[in-house]
Amino acid sequence: MLKNYFKTALRNFGRNKIFSFINVSGLAIGISASLVIYMIVSYEFSYDTYEKDGDRIYRVVTEMQFPGSAFKTGGVPVPLAVTAKKVISGIEIAAPFYEYGTDVSLPGKTAPVKFKNQEKIIFADDNYFKLFNYTWVNGNATVLNTPFKVVLTESRAKQYFGTSANVVGKVITYGDSLKATVAGVVKTNTEVSDIKFEEFISFSTVDNLSADVKGNFGWDEWGSVNSAMHYFIKVSKGASVPQIEKRVQALQNKNSDQSKLKVLHSMQALKDIHFDTEYDNYSERQNQRTVMYGLLAVAAFLLLLGCINFINLTTSQATQRAKEIGIRKTMGSTKKQLVLQFLTETFVLTLIAAIISVLAAPLLLKLFASYIPQGISFNLITQPHVIVFMVLLILAVSLLSGFYPALVLSQFKPIAVLKNQVLNMGGGSSRRTVLRKSLTVAQFVIAQFFIIGTIIVSKQIHYALNANLGYKKDAIINIETPWNENSDKRFVLLNKIKAIPEVQMATLAGYAPAASGMSKSTLGFAGDKKDIEITVEMKYADSAYFALYNMKLLAGRYTRLADSARACLINNTCAKALGFTNPASAIGQNINKGNIKKQIVGVLADVHTKSMHSIIEPLVYGVKEDNYATLHIALQPRNEDGNNWKVAVAKMGAAWKQVYPDETFAYQFFDDSIAKFYAAEQSTSVLLTWATGLAIFISCLGLLGLAIYTTNQRTKEIGVRKVLGATVQQIVLLLSKDFVQLIILAFVIAVPLAWWAMHNWLQAYPYHTTLSWWVFAVSGVLLVTVAFIVLGLRTIKAASANPVKSLRSE
Repeated sequence: MLKNYFKTALRNFGRNKIFSFINVSGLAIGISASLVIYMIVSYEFSYDTYEKDGDRIYRVVTEMQFPGSAFKTGGVPVPLAVTAKKVISGIEIAAPFYEYGTDVSLPGKTAPVKFKNQEKIIFADDNYFKLFNYTWVNGNATVLNTPFKVVLTESRAKQYFGTSANVVGKVITYGDSLKATVAGVVKTNTEVSDIKFEEFISFSTVDNLSADVKGNFGWDEWGSVNSAMHYFIKVSKGASVPQIEKRVQALQNKNSDQSKLKVLHSMQALKDIHFDTEYDNYSERQNQRTVMYGLLAVAAFLLLLGCINFINLTTSQATQRAKEIGIRKTMGSTKKQLVLQFLTETFVLTLIAAIISVLAAPLLLKLFASYIPQGISFNLITQPHVIVFMVLLILAVSLLSGFYPALVLSQFKPIAVLKNQVLNMGGGSSRRTVLRKSLTVAQFVIAQFFIIGTIIVSKQIHYALNANLGYKKDAIINIETPWNENSDKRFVLLNKIKAIPEVQMATLAGYAPAASGMSKSTLGFAGDKKDIEITVEMKYADSAYFALYNMKLLAGRYTRLADSARACLINNTCAKALGFTNPASAIGQNINKGNIKKQIVGVLADVHTKSMHSIIEPLVYGVKEDNYATLHIALQPRNEDGNNWKVAVAKMGAAWKQVYPDETFAYQFFDDSIAKFYAAEQSTSVLLTWATGLAIFISCLGLLGLAIYTTNQRTKEIGVRKVLGATVQQIVLLLSKDFVQLIILAFVIAVPLAWWAMHNWLQAYPYHTTLSWWVFAVSGVLLVTVAFIVLGLRTIKAASANPVKSLRSE
């Protein structure tokens, strides 16, 4: 019986090649999108799920509450991490570790072998390896209980020594003088995890360093939260997490003055680290659960569109299979057997679509390589959970697409069928027509929603990248100089760069007006009625910097290199926060930074120092030459061949090598650094564009299928109308009218839904574009135009046909 079902299904596909192709295409696109998105989402949700008892592992995080603002970090005060395990009950394992980045050198035959700016180094003890699973190749975790010992991963050992074997006993120098002996090797962590460190120096090493060095680590400072110091704990079975959280906070309160700076601690579950963007993590990328759910919604919509196509085209062809059903019933087929027959046909089509999807997966992964995690590859398809997902997806799509058409087709009465009375069987045909129209409207509502969303996301990105940020951002290069080098070298390099003909202007200062790094401080001001205390962002620069970035002054003057450290420049938001409604009134006033008085010499127009996600906050520019570590370089306008910027960069690289021969030359265009603020939006825009294109394509495939069916059904009517004098244009409009009405109805439904969704999305930006009327008008015209083109492919052909051929059988 089952073999007969498959034979019949294949014969039916052969008779209806066009409709079968449309059905397979729509389902293949939906399944492909679902497969790739599932691989992305399952990969993202697998971060740090491999750890044993991972549900009992937490990270202690910190929120520092400044006047008027708060700052969140994954770090804690060093003594808190060292002390908590000894005095707080309910903690099974406590694993403090300190992130460390520095130059590394190894003994060489003639000179030390140096590795610049090594990262993924931590100070840790044996508890780290009790909490996080590593496979030991040499040694064991107890070696980290001894000072000046280090454990390497195999990959780091190969980087340093060319091999991971026979490295125990080798000496490594960190920075200028910290020496540690290799005491063990572990396998490199290949699990999906944010916590992938490569080098583990014994935690007790710091206790044996000089007091000055320990001070640099903040080893005894309860009131200083160190973002490099992290504290992971594994709670005891049955222990109350809220109670442990309270005990950690009580310990902090006992040892620090909360009246000066309120430091609040909470416990963050291990599984939340990858998704909680309010706190930092240990890799270059984080994600958000809302983004993952959004991707799943896109996959569901595309899959739904493919299923709608199938239902529409199958039910529209019901009358073509009526005689087959009537004969089957007359020969004894039951309704159950007929349902199984049609579900088998759906299953075969879905299976073909799934095979195409699997074959297309490598191409899709390559196409979106820059937008998906590096750990995702085609090999992931062979993993059991992906295979299970595909099997369940095929079954679900088969049922969703095929169940209703199977019920409709199996309900035909054999007597009515064999008397050619199928079209007059009660209200069945009418109900099917209403359903087809409803499903067609649903398809185009989804497509219209995607179009509007794509345009608005693109419009917001364009607004953010082209808005007046308060400074010039084009043709400017930023170069970070080494912090640990003599400051005189920076000015030597500056002068060399100033001498380059392709450079218009250059200066040395602190961070650029907008940068990922920042420094915050608390300022006090004695107002007329009460003392005011605010939190400000601190930057350091002088007049050349402000001229280079073309930053506007509202009152007073810019800071100068010759100014004392007391002079400062504030932005207009800071002036208002201090109580000055007129910027000029702030000039000459003194503000307090700790015990240091600073004098306001100018008020700067507000500028955006971060992305449009953040409001403009109080900003203070000070003069402090020690903080001048960034070169700001304005290039001459591009020449006709556009080659002068490349020449300028090459000359800068040559100047850099003369001043810093052992350092790597790196630069960044300022406008590129601003664009990075919107990397997530750029990715969203690209993915939305693809989703929109696929949604339109699937919807139009269905529309084409219905147009083919309709013109086939009305072939003789078209012939009669042409004989009676109807023009091709009139017939095309007649055939297209019903479909266009459905698309217009879809537009009317989609507009308020899209407006509501995009209005809420834009609220995440304090500064955002407007929901212009033309966005909705353009999206509607676009969809109607595409639909007209698709309909025209079939209706013009039908309207142009020779009526003699269509009427010959009459």
